[in-house]
Amino acid sequence: MTRKIAFQGEPGAYSHQACRDARPDMKAVPCKTFEDVIDMVRDGTADLAMLPVENSTYGRVADIHRLLPESGLHIVDEAFVRVHINLLALPGATLDGIDRAISHTVLLGQCHNFLREHGIHRVTGADTAGSAKLVSEQGDATLGALASELAGEIYGLKVLARHIEDQSNNTTRFLIMSREPDFSRRGDDGMMTSFVFQVRNIPAALYKAMGGFATNGVNMTKLESYMVGGSFSATQFYADIEGHPEDANVRLALEELDYFTSDVSILGVYPADPRRH
Repeated sequence: MTRKIAFQGEPGAYSHQACRDARPDMKAVPCKTFEDVIDMVRDGTADLAMLPVENSTYGRVADIHRLLPESGLHIVDEAFVRVHINLLALPGATLDGIDRAISHTVLLGQCHNFLREHGIHRVTGADTAGSAKLVSEQGDATLGALASELAGEIYGLKVLARHIEDQSNNTTRFLIMSREPDFSRRGDDGMMTSFVFQVRNIPAALYKAMGGFATNGVNMTKLESYMVGGSFSATQFYADIEGHPEDANVRLALEELDYFTSDVSILGVYPADPRRH
């Protein structure tokens, strides 16, 4: 039986591209929402979830850090996907003939220079692959879509211009999640550990909690805070560190963290993607 990996969006979305790149042997299954993706893995309909967490241009993906601790799933890999944006149109359409381009508002903003140079008006769509699907269905040769080449393949569109994004390093980081954790692997490019925690209600608790990572030489690559349950006084922190909990320095840092926190939950231990460095 073919194993399945679930993603949020229409077929041809960048999350779909991430599934193809990271798990080419698995069947990618589209879902309407991130919650649907998580539910498919929890109930066994899918084996893995592909979830975007941050983009190098636009920062973190809204709501993802809230969903991760509540999901009951475990991070088993990360994937960095280069976001190449392309102008897609109907077969027979020409670049000079395109006067409007539709896509998600984020992609429209990322192609500002190209669209202005060619006098193409921006039309906001619900998402990238859905915009490509719309262009295919409407049959209007003056309307283009900003999306992945994969979306063009799926919806029968041709590429009028490739890699038109303003930022040449535009990259999205994805987390691959499973029902079961896997602490057994060791990656050729190092290991990552992700966790969430809440500090105890004592003066300078966060400063003291972070001290153990500095004194033990553990590199923290991400630290973000967000409210819990809509309360201004309850703050949860999400962190990524380099290393494995079994490494001596990481173990000591986590022990010190535990002393100054009311709750620590490891979300995953996984090999670092070589593109991280």
